[in-house]
Amino acid sequence: MSQTETKAQGHAEASAGLSPTEEVKTALAGFVSDINSFHDDIETRLQQQEERLTMLDRKSLSTARPALATQGDLDAPHQKAFEAYVRTGDDDGLRGLTLEGKALNTAVASDGGYLVDPQTADAISSVLASTASVRAIANVVNVEATSYDVLIDHGDLGSGWATEAAATSETATPTIERITIPLHELSALPKASQRLLDDAAFDIEAWLAGRIADKFARAEAEAFINGDGIDKPTGFLTHPNVDDANWAWGSLGYVATGTSGDFNPVEPADALIDLVYALDAEYRAGASFVMNSKTAGAVRKMKDADGRFLWADGLAAGEPARLMGYPVLIAEDMPDIGIDTTPVAFGNFAAGYTVAERPDTRILRDPFSAKPHVLFYATKRVGGDVSDFAAIKLLKFSVS
Repeated sequence: MSQTETKAQGHAEASAGLSPTEEVKTALAGFVSDINSFHDDIETRLQQQEERLTMLDRKSLSTARPALATQGDLDAPHQKAFEAYVRTGDDDGLRGLTLEGKALNTAVASDGGYLVDPQTADAISSVLASTASVRAIANVVNVEATSYDVLIDHGDLGSGWATEAAATSETATPTIERITIPLHELSALPKASQRLLDDAAFDIEAWLAGRIADKFARAEAEAFINGDGIDKPTGFLTHPNVDDANWAWGSLGYVATGTSGDFNPVEPADALIDLVYALDAEYRAGASFVMNSKTAGAVRKMKDADGRFLWADGLAAGEPARLMGYPVLIAEDMPDIGIDTTPVAFGNFAAGYTVAERPDTRILRDPFSAKPHVLFYATKRVGGDVSDFAAIKLLKFSVS
C-alpha cells in the first residue's frame, strides 16, 4: 500500500464515529498535513539539487576566489528588498534595513526615494568611467556637501640671494585662488510596463542600471565640455579663450593653426607641435589630447618630416591611441573643424578639470504618472569646472 493510501486510510479511521462537522475539520487537518509534507519534500529535493549544483560550480571554478559567507549574507536581504521595491513598490524590506560594511545605506529619503543598492550603483559607475568623457582623465572627487572648493596657488613665492652682512628684503607673497564647484542634479526617467516588471526572468537591476548609466553618461559628457554652468557643470570650452601669448588666469590659452577653418596646407603638423609645447613642462607628463572622431580622422593622416605617422594606435586592448606619444581621448561632444573653432584640446586634465559628485544615486518609483507603465526617477548630484587654467591649451582653427 502506498504512503498516500496509508494516510487516506488513517484519515478515514480517525473520522469514523464523528459528527459531520468534526469529520470536515478532521479531513481538512489531514489535507493541510499532506500539503505540508509534500512542500517539505519538495524543499528537501530542491536543497539537495542546489547543493549538487554548488559542488559542480566550485569544481569548474576552482581557481576563482570564493565569496565570503558574511558578504553573501549582507547582499541577499538587500537585493531582495530592492528588487521587491522596483518590481512592486513594496518598501517594507527597505525600511530600517541596516547593512554593515556597505558604502551606501538604505534609509528612506526625505523625498520618498531610496539609495540604489550597491550592485546597481557599481554598474552605473563602471559604465560612466568607461564612456568617452572627460571624466576618464579628469580629477574625480566624492563630496558630501553641496559644493566643492579647489584652492590653487598660481603665484610664485618670491626669493632672493642673501649675504652675511646685508639685510634680507621682503619677497613677494604667493597668490591663492579659490574655485567653487557647485553640484547640480542630474536626472533620468526610464520607464517599464508593470507586466515586464512582473516577469521573474527579467533582470530588473541590470536593465535599470544600463538605462540610468546611458542617460547620465551622455548628459555629463556633454556638460563637461560645453556646459554653461546653469543647473549643470561648467564645460572647459565655455571659458574665454585667448591667444596663448596673452594668456591670463581665468581663460584658456590657444594656439592658432595659421589657416582659417583648417590646418596649414604646407605644414599641418606644426600647429600640433606648437600646441604641445605651449603647455608648461610640469603639466606635459600627464597630458592628453581630446578631440572627436572627425578631427581624429584628419589628424591620424599626418606625418613628420621623415614620413612617419604622428598617430599610433594602442597596442593592447583598452589602451588609448597616441598622438606624438600622448594619449588621445575621443570625445564626440568636441566641436568639428571649422572657422574659429577649437576642436583639439591638450592638457593635464587631472590637474586642469575637476569633477565633484555625491557617491549616492537615488531612485523614486512612480506607478501613477504614466499608467500602465512604471516610471523610475533616478537622480545624482554632480558638478565640474576648470580647476587650473594653466593646465589646458586649445588648438584654434584661425589665422591668428
